[in-house]
Amino acid sequence: MMDPAGIVLSKRFIMINQEGRNNNNKRRRRSSGSSSRICSIRELVQAASVALGVQFGWALQLSLLTPYIQELGISHAGVSLIWLCGPVSGTLVQPLVGHYSDRCTSKHGRRRPFLVAGAVFVVIAGLIISFSADLGYLLGDHVGDGDDGAFFRPRAIAIFVLGFWVFDLANNTIQGPCRALLADLVGDDEKRSRSAFGFSSTFMALGNVLGFAASAYDRWYQVFPFTKTHACDKVCANLKSVFFVEIFLLLFTVVLTLKAAPEIPWNSSSKSWRNPNIPPTSTTPLLSENHLEEPNEAAATEIDEDEKEADGNQETEDQELVTGHVLWDLVGALQQLQGAMWCILAVTALTWISWYPFLLYDTDWMGREVYGGDPSDPARSKQYYDGVSMGALGLMLNSIILGLFSLIINYLCRHLGSNCVWGVANLIMGTCFVGTLIITWAVPPAAFIKDQGPPAHIKAAALGLFALLGIPLAVTYSLPYALTATFTEAIGGGQGLAMGVLNLAVVVPQIFLSIGSGYWDELWGGGNSPAFLLGAVVAVCSAIAAVLLLPRQRRAC
Repeated sequence: MMDPAGIVLSKRFIMINQEGRNNNNKRRRRSSGSSSRICSIRELVQAASVALGVQFGWALQLSLLTPYIQELGISHAGVSLIWLCGPVSGTLVQPLVGHYSDRCTSKHGRRRPFLVAGAVFVVIAGLIISFSADLGYLLGDHVGDGDDGAFFRPRAIAIFVLGFWVFDLANNTIQGPCRALLADLVGDDEKRSRSAFGFSSTFMALGNVLGFAASAYDRWYQVFPFTKTHACDKVCANLKSVFFVEIFLLLFTVVLTLKAAPEIPWNSSSKSWRNPNIPPTSTTPLLSENHLEEPNEAAATEIDEDEKEADGNQETEDQELVTGHVLWDLVGALQQLQGAMWCILAVTALTWISWYPFLLYDTDWMGREVYGGDPSDPARSKQYYDGVSMGALGLMLNSIILGLFSLIINYLCRHLGSNCVWGVANLIMGTCFVGTLIITWAVPPAAFIKDQGPPAHIKAAALGLFALLGIPLAVTYSLPYALTATFTEAIGGGQGLAMGVLNLAVVVPQIFLSIGSGYWDELWGGGNSPAFLLGAVVAVCSAIAAVLLLPRQRRAC
């Protein structure tokens, strides 16, 4: 097992005997909000269920929104700039939400208020996205006759982008506290931590299966006939309908999570895992490689008595100081982060650099390169959306494999070690991305004839690659978070901020890729192959990094 990074507390604190250390560890877990009792498997499953609703929405976004925004008039190269909202919101929202949820004093718990707020904004964003074409038409956009979507619609694009950004902000508001809630409930129990995040990964897979299945079905406008209007064609009506389903499903799963195991409200007198009177650069989670220094019992008692004697004004000043240190906590954590956590962040960043081009353009690749369609060309738009539907089917198969494989990740980690599991998974990912290039080059020109799809063996190969990619995706969705949760709890850190720090390794690389991936493709002649080739190269590098940088001990995941 990896040795967790320690934190250096105040100079007043000194090492004490083992009995005092155990007592202080218990007190730290209570003050940080971890559950004081062992949660049942049912409660952990229920708490993880919100991942289904969140991931259903992500699945719709990944499979339908890239094609749809091109139908509104955005170029292929400009699509990646629209997706910039995801990593930007993740960079800002998850660390801030994590910080404040660590210190939330609501009687309902620390994480629940943020889950509710995020759900409300998901509803708002879903409605904005669904009715963007209709609202754009009311504001003066022109639309083509029939279903050809021939006109550039700037007002609809502006409304859509607004909804797109709000949707990402809201989902990130839910996602961070959801993971932190699971970490709170399992405490420092490594085995239960793997199980809890395994449940979350399974729900994410189920959400993907349902979301991609909904995306592959192109008759939703017949189920909800009112969605099709003069400004909203069949493609738009399908999008509108599935977002109605997403709103209902998310609200249902959020309620399930809210009614799971009770949280312990944060005790403001304990200052959670960090005393705000200590400068943020001197104490922050996951910092140095020194072992945790425990406070002297008498000194700790004296501090507790002093805090009890503090008046209301002092408490208000402390709260303001906490607010002022939101970004300092994050900066301080990065400055002092060392050892094993740096390795996890590095491998996570490389992994997501590999994934992002494919996640951004997966169904677009199926529609363009495999089926030879083009959403901006009325003569080839049907081929394109046939390919998008087939791509959504492939993503559904991907999610089934993801869910099945997530059930055995714990077993593989115990017997092979986390470094081997992560490394092999990323090697599989790189091999699959090379496979997409081979398929692109193997598609015969005859497949580009109108109303004729690619040969059956090409379809089967493409679907097979989509399905096989579920294996590395299962590792990406669970292993980094389980590792981080275990280490953070061991040192008494705030799970919300820790998940925010880990999220930086996910979103910061995506910012650069969102800015440059579309233009990288254009530089090499268009299409999606150049970005996929970049992903394949980085995937191999991340596999090597996982094997060499992550500790070799077994049962480390």
